[in-house]
Amino acid sequence: MSDKLHHTAAGSLTHEQVWNAIDALAARHDLTPSGLAKKGGLDPTTFNKSKRMSSDQRQRWPSTESIAKVLDATGSSLDEFLGLLLSGEPAARRRIPLIGLAQAGSGGFFDDGGYPAGSGWDEVSFPDVQDEHAYALEISGESMLPLFRDGDVIIVSPAAAVRRGDRVVVKTMEGEVLAKELKRRTARTIELKSLNPDHEDRVFNEDQIAWMARIMWSSQ
Repeated sequence: MSDKLHHTAAGSLTHEQVWNAIDALAARHDLTPSGLAKKGGLDPTTFNKSKRMSSDQRQRWPSTESIAKVLDATGSSLDEFLGLLLSGEPAARRRIPLIGLAQAGSGGFFDDGGYPAGSGWDEVSFPDVQDEHAYALEISGESMLPLFRDGDVIIVSPAAAVRRGDRVVVKTMEGEVLAKELKRRTARTIELKSLNPDHEDRVFNEDQIAWMARIMWSSQ
């Protein structure tokens, strides 16, 4: 890529350092390695753990082209990536609450503000996110195809600002939990666009909505 990277690589740069730097770059932008690859226009599996070693246990290295693409896509500099390379530190991760979307409508899992509460939550390890109250929901069924598939996990941030066009999780006062796109919001109504074209869009009065939170990431 550059003389600086060539010089660094010519030293004792290890396979683990390079992949740790990619993981750390992804975490810095609230992405998984798969999400980072997609953001750079690469195949989503480019940076998967399974791609880092061959079937006969030989080390596989990311190409300089793939690194250049994700640096450009994230607005990151080469110096920043070199800093991650030389730090030798893996991406920061933490445990966040996880529950099935189908279960989320039951009482006791959220407080009045839409923050995770009570018992019954599992946990999942995820690159650190800014919202300390972030949580994960696991999709079940096919009602959200083609965007979300059965078994996909979405990360939700109740503290994030919600804007038109954002994908959101909404809980109604009647206990229904929906994953939709915010189509329009007025002083009185909330219009939600269905992610599955076979399902109708929904319109609610503001007083019918318990809370709404932004979807920050999905495992698809």
